[in-house]
Amino acid sequence: MNKRKIELNEEQLNVLNSPGGLKNLLAYPTIDIEWALNRVGYENELKDLQAQLIDLQAWVIDNDKKVVIICEGRDAAGKGGAIRRITAHINPRFYRIEALPKPTVEERGQWYFQRYVTRLPQKGEMVFFDRSWYNRAVVEPVNAFCTAEEYETFMGQINNFEKMLIESGTYLLKLYFSISKDEQAKRFEDIKSNPLKKWKMSAVDENAQALWDEYTKYKLRMFSVSDTDLAPWKIIKANKKTFARLEAIRYVLDTLPYKKI
Repeated sequence: MNKRKIELNEEQLNVLNSPGGLKNLLAYPTIDIEWALNRVGYENELKDLQAQLIDLQAWVIDNDKKVVIICEGRDAAGKGGAIRRITAHINPRFYRIEALPKPTVEERGQWYFQRYVTRLPQKGEMVFFDRSWYNRAVVEPVNAFCTAEEYETFMGQINNFEKMLIESGTYLLKLYFSISKDEQAKRFEDIKSNPLKKWKMSAVDENAQALWDEYTKYKLRMFSVSDTDLAPWKIIKANKKTFARLEAIRYVLDTLPYKKI
């Protein structure tokens, strides 16, 4: 079997000889030089961006800013993984991750947004929503978790709700992680075959592939209604997890008007 010859320059050799390069070079039984170089590049850029996130959080804290970052996308799109990379090194006392379970009987009798309002940030705090009020825009109607009337009410209120939120002094960033149907199927197989991940697979996930077109229909309407100048959506191509994580962090850093240190 012929193997493609790889010529390395001095910089690449230095990368491979670094602790990170050697770690990735020896990560698998079969050595893959290109993969190792790409992985080191990803890890170095991630480290640099995470350092900038520390500066950003300092700006949030010192200036009593309130920040909401919504992460939406299909099941297994990598929302949680991106949030973990964003929050890996910032001060845990000044951020929260909200991944709400299905509403209680009491919450179902409330105004839909009420359970989210109580979880909005205080001054000097960042809140990450791993799925958000946009459950009602896509997941709930696709899976018949809400009525058609409840869905239409939500779609009629969403822009005014976010307008009030922003005008009250809250920064709102909306990220949508977009993956292909084939990539979702691959990730589901990985989850189901991995004893450390299989807890992630829910009944909703099990039906996601069969309901793909329904999700697409509601997703497109969500964008058509709620992608506004005041609160735009950032669509992140997420078939490659490392690219999506870096892109998400760059968007957060580029959108919030903090001063770089």
